[in-house]
Amino acid sequence: MGLGMDFIRAKHLIVLSVWLGAGWGLPGASAQEARRVHVFVALADNEHQGIAKVPAKIGNGDDADANLYWGCTDGLKSVFGRSKVWRLEKTELKPTSEILERRTYRHVTRDCLLVAEAWRGRCIQECLGAFFASVQEKKATLSAFIGHNGLMEVPGKVPLIAEDAPVSDALVLCCVSRLFFEPHLKALRARPVLMTEQLMYPGAFLLRDVLEVWLRGGSRTEMRLAAARAYAVNQRISVKAASSVFSKLD
Repeated sequence: MGLGMDFIRAKHLIVLSVWLGAGWGLPGASAQEARRVHVFVALADNEHQGIAKVPAKIGNGDDADANLYWGCTDGLKSVFGRSKVWRLEKTELKPTSEILERRTYRHVTRDCLLVAEAWRGRCIQECLGAFFASVQEKKATLSAFIGHNGLMEVPGKVPLIAEDAPVSDALVLCCVSRLFFEPHLKALRARPVLMTEQLMYPGAFLLRDVLEVWLRGGSRTEMRLAAARAYAVNQRISVKAASSVFSKLD
């Protein structure tokens, strides 16, 4: 089993409808931007989340730079910082009390802007609320969540939206995400492009590789294969074994 595997522990009983009612919105994209990706990273937090404990340094939800899901080798800041196809355009430190860092990247060959946020580990419920609000408001072409599966601890409901509302894409990298997230995404008219079936390690290398397939208009089967190949290398397992981690969506 990899780092960051989740275990169910009941606490923080907040429902999704409260999250969405809180008005977590995203900045609008300009007319010139063909695609916009918004990534919500809930920092790993040994104290405030029901995760399998990780070393204290990388499990401090108030330290983004050293955190498992942000500053470590496979964290978003590190993975996209090493990328040759994503260029950093802007960094904001502590734009809100809940968000420790916001980084904006632009793809060098595709017309796509990516905004990634590192949310304090103790604010995982607010982070999930922002993710679902992004899906609901359709201000991002693709909304992504990375971190602990907070829905294991926070069952809830989301309101249905109009059947003629536009469809946006969603990607959820956490343990057993399809079981917990798919009904909510369906209610919000989102098309899941990558979800998981098992306990897993949500390294940002998965997002990086899947985005390349998504940007060229690849199928969800192709995205699943890209994720499986990346996961196989990271976890030192076969591609066949890695494929079982990710949901068959096509």
